[in-house]
Amino acid sequence: MSTVEEKIVPVPAVTHVLRTGGAVLTKFVWYACSVRLGVTLLCLLGLACLIGMLVMQQTVDGFENYYAALTSSQRYVYGKLGFFNIYHVWYFNALLALLSLNIILASIDRFPKTWKFASKPQVTVPLRWLKDQELSTTLSSESEIPSEAIAARLKGHGWRSIKTAEKNGITYIFAESGVWNRFGAYAVHVALLTIFLGGFLTAQLGTPGNLPLAPGESSDLIRENVVDLDRVSEVTKKLPFEIAFTDIEQKLIKDDGSIAAGNTLDWITRFTITDEGETHEAIAQMNRPFDYRGYRFFQASFTPVGRARSITLEATPASGSGPERLKIGRDGTATLPDGTLIRFDEFRGNFRIGPEDPNEDTSAYPNPAAVLQVVPPGGSVQTAYAFGPEIANIPAARKPVAGYTYRLAGFEKVSDRHVLSVQRDPGATVVYVGFTGLFLTLVAVFMFSHQRIWIASEKLDDGTSRIVMAGNTNRNPSSLEEKFSRFVNDFRSELTKREAI
Repeated sequence: MSTVEEKIVPVPAVTHVLRTGGAVLTKFVWYACSVRLGVTLLCLLGLACLIGMLVMQQTVDGFENYYAALTSSQRYVYGKLGFFNIYHVWYFNALLALLSLNIILASIDRFPKTWKFASKPQVTVPLRWLKDQELSTTLSSESEIPSEAIAARLKGHGWRSIKTAEKNGITYIFAESGVWNRFGAYAVHVALLTIFLGGFLTAQLGTPGNLPLAPGESSDLIRENVVDLDRVSEVTKKLPFEIAFTDIEQKLIKDDGSIAAGNTLDWITRFTITDEGETHEAIAQMNRPFDYRGYRFFQASFTPVGRARSITLEATPASGSGPERLKIGRDGTATLPDGTLIRFDEFRGNFRIGPEDPNEDTSAYPNPAAVLQVVPPGGSVQTAYAFGPEIANIPAARKPVAGYTYRLAGFEKVSDRHVLSVQRDPGATVVYVGFTGLFLTLVAVFMFSHQRIWIASEKLDDGTSRIVMAGNTNRNPSSLEEKFSRFVNDFRSELTKREAI
């Protein structure tokens, strides 16, 4: 007896443990695929994205000034929580992974039921259930319409997948349209997962950085800010090709205004890419990025130092004859009738004697002037200055150089340099595919619907037939109501014709 007891007693304990473990696992899986968890994760992910919008990210140009304006406690807290680089911080990726897992598990959990519902529709249903539908009508007739004729009329009204069955003396005819609409949620899930995958690829494998250059300068290095709690450091990354700025242009709203962002319609940067001995022309504008070898070049910002893309000069001979009007592009030259060569050497938005302050904001051009290199025929290089009308009559401006005095008649405003944001974005194509799929899927899901209709015909003892018709849909009930009404009227007309024969 004791031997039997030793064999029997442990079994319930093991069974209890297995059942308990199975119950815990079931509850975990149920919670992991629940809509409540998905909505919670989506809200948290949206909150993280909102923080990324409100707190300037370290890859954005101008971050140094934003960071300097924060208090020491803000710098520490934001840096500790990873707010300056939130799209790469661990908890953002964890939220993205958990939400993706939730979507996958929810799809796996619900897909078998949806597949069974769509592939094996319930044709024979209780008459009471049909009468309880919002769209339901009951007809009586002394004649009977064959099932084939009813099926033909259903097809004529747009219903497909017609099935016929008989149960308990009742003939059922079932038809539906748009059954694929039931699978729209899973297409949305696939599109969302595609977007998440593209974002993850960009976040983990992308190469962000800024490239500030002036015309004539070139580089194969980009800069990126890195925040370490309460300090910002700058790292450089090498590009697999070299960038050279050839020209920058700024289209202004008011030509007589400043070059500030509020007075600018567009920034245009023309540059070349030298890659493995080949040179490629490129252009980047405010709303037109340029793509090359998986890298995208955005127009990010500019320096508020006033320069001139071209100048218009009036060179007046010291002899007093009429002035010569010349237009010279940046670093360009022009020749006067007597052979004197003029080169556009430099431009300052706020001219003063001595070296220029590189940190001064001269975007409003308080005192514009051009520095010229003048070479008379057979002579040496001399420096001349061309001032605007405001100070064109001061003694220094009226002093002849190489036999001419010079006045700045006009100039095309542009900043000293543009800053391009360079982004290697390996997930961009994946994200575009995901958003395209999401848009098309949502349109298809909400513009169309799964419509079902049942016709149950029962032969009564008095020789008449009772016909119960009902229908339902998963969305857009008004459309089905109109369609159902047209079919019922058509069906009544057919019954009337048959009874009249």
